[in-house]
Amino acid sequence: MSFRLTFWGTRGSIPTPGPQTMRYGGNTACISLAGPDGRLAILDAGSGLRPLGHELMRRQGGRLSADIILSHTHWDHIQGLPFFKPLSESGNRFCVYGAPQDGVPLQEILRRQMDPVVFPIPLEALAARIEVHDIGEGEVPLHDFRVRAFRLRHPGMTFGYRISPAAGGREIAYLTDNELGPGGTYPVSDDWRERLVRFLAGTDTLVHDAMYSDQFIRLRAGWGHSTPREAVRLAADAECARLILFHHEPEHDDATIDGLLADAKAYARELSPRLVVEAAAEGTGFTL
Repeated sequence: MSFRLTFWGTRGSIPTPGPQTMRYGGNTACISLAGPDGRLAILDAGSGLRPLGHELMRRQGGRLSADIILSHTHWDHIQGLPFFKPLSESGNRFCVYGAPQDGVPLQEILRRQMDPVVFPIPLEALAARIEVHDIGEGEVPLHDFRVRAFRLRHPGMTFGYRISPAAGGREIAYLTDNELGPGGTYPVSDDWRERLVRFLAGTDTLVHDAMYSDQFIRLRAGWGHSTPREAVRLAADAECARLILFHHEPEHDDATIDGLLADAKAYARELSPRLVVEAAAEGTGFTL
């Protein structure tokens, strides 16, 4: 059974709609994995979740159910949830998975996002059935997909995921908001990078944070992000077939991302000639 991966949001930090970001997109992080029989998993709930919701409602032929897997709960990864139209339909069912933060359960975090002091409709008022599950590193209990979580180097509890359809198919890894460079102090082991390479080994496609240029990251050490070249090195070490640069910097227009992509491709030709390097663009995708 084949599944379709589609990018609905590729940007980091804040939505950036406008003529200068049309090709790569201005919505924040959201990816869907959809099967031909209606099975659906959603990675992150940034503002890209809103257009995904409209598309699901347009083609919906009955009740809708899906798993929503959050990398973490920073605003740009959950801000689309209150505007996800399928949540307003009774009979729909969603399971949301993610890490608690500083002892605060995931359900409480999502509830606070929709507190009446900042949003008119509370989480409990949504018509769909919503189940929220706290998770940790290791296996995530989904029925239609095999999912494993790995802690990343980013402020707060942030997970990257290795995912494949339960019935078989190509594996992808989704690692957004991850600092591969030496900056920052994070509660991970000294052999973290070696363990990360083992976690990714054999993955067909790696979707990885590539937010900053090599020049700019010196000013943002410790902010929890990476450069395209750092992502290329990781993909090469893990022997991935394809790398997709993700979580684009909000200040980068399409032309800037073109330049970063061209440099990453040139670097990959030197380091790992068989590695295919692309940049995530809204509306694009591929089949698993």
